Amino acid sequence: MCGSIILLKSKLYYDETLIFFNLSPLKYLEEMRNSLLTIVIMTSLSILSGCSGDADPASWSSSKTDKWFEKGEWMNGWQVKPDQSINRKAFAVSYFKNKERWDKAFLFLKSHDLSALEIKRYDIDGDNLYAPVSEYLTKNEENARYEAHQKYIDIQYVASGRELIGIAPMSLKKDVLEPYDGTKDIEFLTVTGGENRLADPDRFFIFFPEDAHRPGLKDGENSPVRKVVVKVKVD
Repeated sequence: MCGSIILLKSKLYYDETLIFFNLSPLKYLEEMRNSLLTIVIMTSLSILSGCSGDADPASWSSSKTDKWFEKGEWMNGWQVKPDQSINRKAFAVSYFKNKERWDKAFLFLKSHDLSALEIKRYDIDGDNLYAPVSEYLTKNEENARYEAHQKYIDIQYVASGRELIGIAPMSLKKDVLEPYDGTKDIEFLTVTGGENRLADPDRFFIFFPEDAHRPGLKDGENSPVRKVVVKVKVD
């Protein structure tokens, strides 16, 4: 489409040049050669730049992003639904930037009985992609803190049990409880507002560096939870 527009504009430019200068036959041929060269160059540039913008999720409209996200091919057949809190634009950009890494992450989630995994770290792609599995009792709100990461994106999935996860954008950050620790890739903080969402085996969450989250909250009574967190390195 972009190439067609440029070709049309180039042809108009070429025709107008000939009419304006009333060229001789030799000059006519020279101008025609130059004009054709211009068309080729401009078309090539359109393909390499402007026309390739449609392949960049950062330039997608909300409806295009939603359509891609809801199609769900990126889950590689994992039959668990993504929570509505996931930042679809941020995910689309990250997915296409590191498609192979994300595909490995969802293949891991699809290919294992997640409720039966051992309590340990699973290395999927070294430090670029790994999955710690943990078990714990859910907490009272007053005993849980919001956290955020900078080096890794979290895919969080409650394989058994249920909990609430507090979610807030980092723009609502209020106080720092513990400054960011680069060796552990974690910061603890408080937020103004936030929302608690149910986490159970029917849905998963994705938290980006822009997302503060407070996992492990009790839903009713304190209860045991088994959780898989896939850590996807940010490049």
